[in-house]
Amino acid sequence: MRRFLTALPFALLLLPVPGSAAPMDPSPPAAAAAATNAESFTPAQRSEIVHIVREALKSDPSILRDAVAALQADEGLRQDAAARGAIAGSRHALVHDATDPVAGNPAGDVTVIEFFDVRCPYCRHMQPVMEQLLRADHGVRLVLKDLPVLGAASTLGARALLAAERQGGYLRLQDLLLRSGPPSEASLRDEATALGLDWARMQQDMADPAIQQKIDANLALARRLGIDGTPAFIVGGKLISGEVELAELQRAIAAARAEQPARQ
Repeated sequence: MRRFLTALPFALLLLPVPGSAAPMDPSPPAAAAAATNAESFTPAQRSEIVHIVREALKSDPSILRDAVAALQADEGLRQDAAARGAIAGSRHALVHDATDPVAGNPAGDVTVIEFFDVRCPYCRHMQPVMEQLLRADHGVRLVLKDLPVLGAASTLGARALLAAERQGGYLRLQDLLLRSGPPSEASLRDEATALGLDWARMQQDMADPAIQQKIDANLALARRLGIDGTPAFIVGGKLISGEVELAELQRAIAAARAEQPARQ
């Protein structure tokens, strides 16, 4: 709203005066000239302009609605462009980090990156959706980024998953954690043992500073991309935030495939 109020004084100068044949030229040069000239208006002239604008808004309130909608659309385009730029600048860390667990087809033609927290209820809701996606599309390579943002239990779960990855048990443990309660040392021991993982080795690996460095790197990457919650997905150059329908992910994947020849 602050952005709108800042822009409003200049935008008001471009509104049509009742009884005039046409509005002032809304082209960028005209808008810039209006902004410059606004500083030279007398108090009486500014008062008259405000009166004209108020009367215009009374007679057609849609002017204000349309102005807000246009500003919101413009802000959305700016945010999308900023996200695409950040994604392009972080492409290697997103797609080619050899320490990231991968599901689906490791040689798939489209990479989907998922940032998730094992305690996030929306991530839990997305788990069957992601399974359905991978069953339906064998060309998807799913990169998993642990992003523990919900406290100590989330960090504990992320460390356990990355430790299990060293034994080839990441995906199986992830499935269990996303279907059970908050992880604890006791629950992780029981789940690791049930999966046939070496719990003593897992404990050692969980304490490895490299595990925490990996988590810190994921958190830093998320901040660079403007990700402030989980789940978050990156498909091609697009950031998709929150719990979404399978169809939305499939549309984003189709768009990423369509863009690939242009990148080559």
